[in-house]
Amino acid sequence: MPHNDTTYPYDDLLRTNIAGIEMRTPVLTASGTFGFGEEFADFVDLARLGGVMVKGTTLAPRRGNDGVRIAETPQGMLNCIGLENPGVDHFLTEILPRIQPYGMNVIVNISGGSVEDYAELATRLNVDGVVALEINISCPNVKEGGIVFGTDPRAAADVVRAVSAVSEKPVIAKLSPNVTSITEMALAVEAAGADVISLINTLIGMQIDINRRRPVLGNRTGGLSGPAVKPVAVRMVWDVAHVVQIPVIGMGGIASWQDAVEFFLAGASAVAVGTANFIDPMVTMKICDGLGRYLHENQISNIEGIIAKAWEYA
Repeated sequence: MPHNDTTYPYDDLLRTNIAGIEMRTPVLTASGTFGFGEEFADFVDLARLGGVMVKGTTLAPRRGNDGVRIAETPQGMLNCIGLENPGVDHFLTEILPRIQPYGMNVIVNISGGSVEDYAELATRLNVDGVVALEINISCPNVKEGGIVFGTDPRAAADVVRAVSAVSEKPVIAKLSPNVTSITEMALAVEAAGADVISLINTLIGMQIDINRRRPVLGNRTGGLSGPAVKPVAVRMVWDVAHVVQIPVIGMGGIASWQDAVEFFLAGASAVAVGTANFIDPMVTMKICDGLGRYLHENQISNIEGIIAKAWEYA
């Protein structure tokens, strides 16, 4: 694929800035669905993306969960990968130098079992070549008896506060939809110092094999993603964008430029594409193209021209 601006006639309409990060387009890739970016280099102009949220990274290498880890569902998929990754040291010494030449905005998704883990990861990632951190707070808090950071506003705020205190990069808090009040969570992480909010993470789901009469996934439950979750995601982006003063990156079931426009109209300042990358490795480029044409055909001079526009009719 040619990697030059002349290939993309409407990309000037898509340029944006999120928390100080200059982005050629407001289309990013969701962590866990795009590897470290290099896997898609034959299909995608990586520098054209607003950012690549790389595979979830932990302090130590993780082998992930045993058994079946992915299952197809109607209009989506379940996964319980278990954060399989080579660890932050391998990322810094081997992977980051390898992917930097692609010219993409590298956003590292970090996960930990304690507040201290997150702070240590953030400290180690204060390096050139990383433009931002995305905090995955949907992990068990080992020290607090299995509480999930992402479902407790105080615990989530503690993580964001600790990361913000040591990070030299913009901090993106990724919110779980598996909560009673998404706005309470959003306000908590904003007050704790988050620069951006991304949502939604996956919904908790299960699938049972009726012949074997047991759960399909080795971990029994997994994260549901794909088109089936999009209406939930749009609603949560709408709710959060109404109450916070920081940018929102919307994700959850985006598979076309029309889906992306819906998220912008709901209040998102950027979008991230996840499960759809497995179906069509070029989907992000198609979404960029469609967004640009939509703005051009509607005589809208920039992406800000459609953000939260649906609020006018609420």
